[in-house]
Amino acid sequence: VQLQASGGGLVQAGDSLRLSCTTSRGSFSSCAVGWFRQAPGKERELVAGVSYNADRTYYPNSLKDRFTISRDSAKNTVYLQMINLKLDDTATYFCAAARGFGRASSYYAARLYDYWGQGTQVTVSS
Repeated sequence: VQLQASGGGLVQAGDSLRLSCTTSRGSFSSCAVGWFRQAPGKERELVAGVSYNADRTYYPNSLKDRFTISRDSAKNTVYLQMINLKLDDTATYFCAAARGFGRASSYYAARLYDYWGQGTQVTVSS
């Protein structure tokens, strides 16, 4: 499975942005998917996760009111909708897929994912 993240860009604080994650090779329809971000000097952190059949989603408490993850199986795409963007949201955003998780806490652990995309830059300006 080869993932591709897209949709990043330069936006102003308060704007919205939607990121997309799709595969150039293979399918991740049976995979859990997570969106992570990493800012310079900081650890990679989960911003949203979705189960393989989209019946469960996971967010850090600090982001659940502004970020929404969804997936369209027909298009083999997972989306990250971000609203009311803040300067602190500036980071490189990655999508990742895992063949399966046994517990909710696994979604938050980057090391447990099997496949990663190349990242897309999101820059929020004032």
